[in-house]
Amino acid sequence: MGVTANKRSSMAFFSDPLDHYCHRVRIVLAEKGVTVDVVDVEPGDYPQELAENNPYNSVPTLLDRDLVLYEPNIMMEYLDERFPHPPLLPVYPVARANSRLLMYRVQRDWCRLVDIIVDPKSASAEVTRARKELRESLTGVAPVFAEMPFFMSDEFSLVDCCIAPILWRLPQLGVELPKQAKPLQDYMERIFQREGFIASLSPAERDMQ
Repeated sequence: MGVTANKRSSMAFFSDPLDHYCHRVRIVLAEKGVTVDVVDVEPGDYPQELAENNPYNSVPTLLDRDLVLYEPNIMMEYLDERFPHPPLLPVYPVARANSRLLMYRVQRDWCRLVDIIVDPKSASAEVTRARKELRESLTGVAPVFAEMPFFMSDEFSLVDCCIAPILWRLPQLGVELPKQAKPLQDYMERIFQREGFIASLSPAERDMQ
């Protein structure tokens, strides 16, 4: 490719088609209807343009003219402010702070476990423990999903964008939800039918289900 960020005429998103952190940003892009050049990159085979713009040479990476972002939650909030409709964070400071705290908890409680499961360097016993903990944690919180259409909200939000990629990957992660998790399964059905979610899926992600 060999094009530097300030020479691009359109927004570019460097994305691993299997990575759940990349997926959450793609959901935001799709929900906002943003015109973006999604550049699929495979681990270990990153284009030169990525190394030129991101000091960590990592994905996801978002290029928007002279701006380079390489942390997924910062990208999501930037996109929500840059393209305000539909809003994916509440307007009021307290509610916004609560949404950010929920995103942090998703990271600490669930993303950490997903990362252990998908890491080829993880020991098998460690993966087994992570699967069990993820299943039990999701099952334990399942009743919360019955209270509102989206996660602790009447509106689809950035929190849902963080949760949905994990739930979509449950079959691939080897995590099967029990019957008592039906409110969570109903939530999954609602989320997975959204136009934005469907549009966000890479071909590799479509094959996960």
